[in-house]
Amino acid sequence: MTDTTSRTALVVRGGWDGHSPVEATDSFLAFLRDHGFAVRVEDATAVYADADAMAGVDVIVQCNTMNTIADEELTGLIGAVRAGTGLAGWHGGIADSYRGRVEYLQLVGGQFVDHPAKARPEELPHDGTDCFVDYTVRIDPAKRDHPIVRGIDDFTLTTEQYWVVSDAANDVLATTTIAARDFDAWARPVVSPAVWTRQWGRGRIFVATPGHDLRTLASPPVRTVIERGILWASRS
Repeated sequence: MTDTTSRTALVVRGGWDGHSPVEATDSFLAFLRDHGFAVRVEDATAVYADADAMAGVDVIVQCNTMNTIADEELTGLIGAVRAGTGLAGWHGGIADSYRGRVEYLQLVGGQFVDHPAKARPEELPHDGTDCFVDYTVRIDPAKRDHPIVRGIDDFTLTTEQYWVVSDAANDVLATTTIAARDFDAWARPVVSPAVWTRQWGRGRIFVATPGHDLRTLASPPVRTVIERGILWASRS
């Protein structure tokens, strides 16, 4: 059912074209409008420095991979979240946005560091799928009643599997286990968060690591989790 209450969603996109930031975010615009959001789309982070504009934003949907951000823009983003604006995103668009900006890493609670290749280097096809592996996203049994993952069973994907460095302030809703194969440098499997939320000041943050491409974003469990995550993060 459509929520007729007027809210504002700010979509900020850009960075590496390999994550299709325009097409990926465009695929969520109708959903946002159907849920009562007036949508503003920006192809740069300058808006984060506009205090008046940010004060009226209920949720930021960010898809901005491996980009840079000015000091005043980062300060504005963090200030808006602390004041109650939600922040939501997927994959590198939120977990690999502004490398080297420790304030941002602290804000979102996790940073992409790797997506292991599917085979030995000499066996890779070099066709864009070198890091596409079959893996499972496991819903934490203790969090199955959370509104973002309620009713969703563990699911499998064939795409990039994110290894994420994170901290204990996250509420992890789902994980994925990265295998330790005989040619890997690490000696044992690594459990990494795949879906998490975080409270920062009065603002809510939602991160899902699946979402490398439009095919993955169209996967029903991924799509459902992201849509619910955006709504959950929105200022209430």
